[in-house]
Amino acid sequence: MLACTKNLVYLCNINLISSMKEKQRQLTKAETQVMNIIWGLPAEGCTVQEILDGYPDPKPAYTTVLTFTKILTEKGFLLAKKVGKANRFTPTVSREDYKASVVNDVKDTFFGGSFTSLVSFFAKREQLTKDEIEELRNIIKEGLE
Repeated sequence: MLACTKNLVYLCNINLISSMKEKQRQLTKAETQVMNIIWGLPAEGCTVQEILDGYPDPKPAYTTVLTFTKILTEKGFLLAKKVGKANRFTPTVSREDYKASVVNDVKDTFFGGSFTSLVSFFAKREQLTKDEIEELRNIIKEGLE
């Protein structure tokens, strides 16, 4: 009985650690803002100052952006490479791959994994124009060909 309890505790801890790692792969709103700036910059990487320059006014403090790059590097979203005195940051995941991951998570979490339920939810909530509906029909037709 004791061995069974220890195994159960071990499995719960493994699930907890796995869950924590999964949450770590999600961006906060502020982190997403930083990543959107980085994704819009040249692929060879960027410095904290270049990220800061991409912010609209009022810009955050340099140290705030520096903190975000540290967090994003720890989370695995950025790779830091020392060039001279500064680090150059490159994304480890593309904007498209991250968007797909987030949408899939929403689909699985709130719509039971059903793409149809996801799309119908937004179609019912949005006031789609006839042109938008036609565009969606064309996208679906192209996907079937």
